Amino acid sequence: MRLLNRSSSEFLYQQVIDFIEKQQKSGVLRPGDKLPSLRKLSSQLEISVPTVKQAYVELERQGTICARPQSGYYLQAQQARKLMPMRAKWACCDPVEIECRSLIEQVHDAIHLPDTVALGISNPVNSHPPDKTLARLMRAVISKVAEKAVSYGPANGDPKLRMQLGFRYQELGVDVNYEDIVITNGAQEALSIALQCVAEKGDVIAIESPCFFGMIELIESLGMKALEVYTCTEQGICPDELARAIKQYPVKACLFSTAINNPLGSFMPDERRQALVALLERHDIPLIEDDVYSELYFGKQRPRPAQLYSEKGLVLTCSSFSKTAAPGYRTGWLVPGRFAEQAKRIKRAQSCSTPMLQQWTLNEYLMSGEYDRHLAVLRKKLSYNCERMRALIAEHFPDDICISKPQGGSVLWVRCRSYINTGDFFRQAISRGVSFAPGIMFSPSGKYHNYMRISYGVQWCERIEEAIAVLGELVRESAKKSAGNEHQV
Repeated sequence: MRLLNRSSSEFLYQQVIDFIEKQQKSGVLRPGDKLPSLRKLSSQLEISVPTVKQAYVELERQGTICARPQSGYYLQAQQARKLMPMRAKWACCDPVEIECRSLIEQVHDAIHLPDTVALGISNPVNSHPPDKTLARLMRAVISKVAEKAVSYGPANGDPKLRMQLGFRYQELGVDVNYEDIVITNGAQEALSIALQCVAEKGDVIAIESPCFFGMIELIESLGMKALEVYTCTEQGICPDELARAIKQYPVKACLFSTAINNPLGSFMPDERRQALVALLERHDIPLIEDDVYSELYFGKQRPRPAQLYSEKGLVLTCSSFSKTAAPGYRTGWLVPGRFAEQAKRIKRAQSCSTPMLQQWTLNEYLMSGEYDRHLAVLRKKLSYNCERMRALIAEHFPDDICISKPQGGSVLWVRCRSYINTGDFFRQAISRGVSFAPGIMFSPSGKYHNYMRISYGVQWCERIEEAIAVLGELVRESAKKSAGNEHQV
């Protein structure tokens, strides 16, 4: 049975477009799904490959689908309004001493609540966990190391794992001495050590705005002050904005997600990253780069670390396996630049060492090549989940919301109307079995009250769709209450 009408006056490529759109409306194709290959669809519809190609090119031009190198064509979320830069409405703030908010504790606690869909924590690995592979490798490691598995290890970590990490940086063009790498208890400890290497209590630390709330808590715990710098929703920190901040305030160090920002999902181009490093090194200001999401890019290639562009050794790179392989292993690392001796000394004083069993297992994971194969699948899953989640939010939330278009990572940044405070209905969401991260958590000065961060690093199931419907209902109810209050005033 022919699916296209060759006697119709309508061009065949347009009929292919109509066919794809019907598949989309009927639910056969959903946002994030891969379309049939050119050859497969040409065979199915009994038309030429160039005709299908013409249809796909037109659909890509319209924004209906997107092409991914060496992968194929994918359906995009159509209804979602993209969150665009809003520099004109952004207000600068003086450095502040941060006060921890109970919301952060509540978001963390919600992870462990029974029967709760935890969309408030970024856990990309959850969408494609490598637990069976890691369990197999750990059993093999235990059989080899015997009693060493419960012994103390070197303060700066397993030499073999550090060497593997060094090789990976060298493949990116970064000249890293593996002996300087410090293995840490997750990226959070790496960030803590890095901050203590370059700053003291009372110093001003420039951060992105919005910024991951873990960084905000860390700066607060060390008695330092945070200075928010405007961050573009698409390309991250702008060097010109940072230059203005440096001129106005005594910035002692910068703490940025130099590749993929959390929560924006913005992707800093290599040339901007190079300009950023050059600016800071002209002023002798250290840069601490939180690089945990760089392996979870959706584009053609992995972003290069800022380390590559450093000439003075003022860049300290922090990363971990928590977002890419095993959050429970708590294994991260610090590439400390010229601060290697200080970093090792602080590590010894702070936690002595990092558990060796996890390090040995991860070393085997890297050496086997299974880690890179896992990453390739994980990136595809996250990209797919991103489009599905954007489409769901657009379907269930009010029409006036805007949604980020991440270029990597595992979270969406959603903007509601300015009169909505997403923290007001956080407890309601928990009581209905859903958690999210209210926007106010991502600013030490209390910005972003009408924003929310929603994770798509999930195992997709029907409960995810129900959870988004609940959040959409709560946003609508909050909008009605706010409108009613305005009317009474």
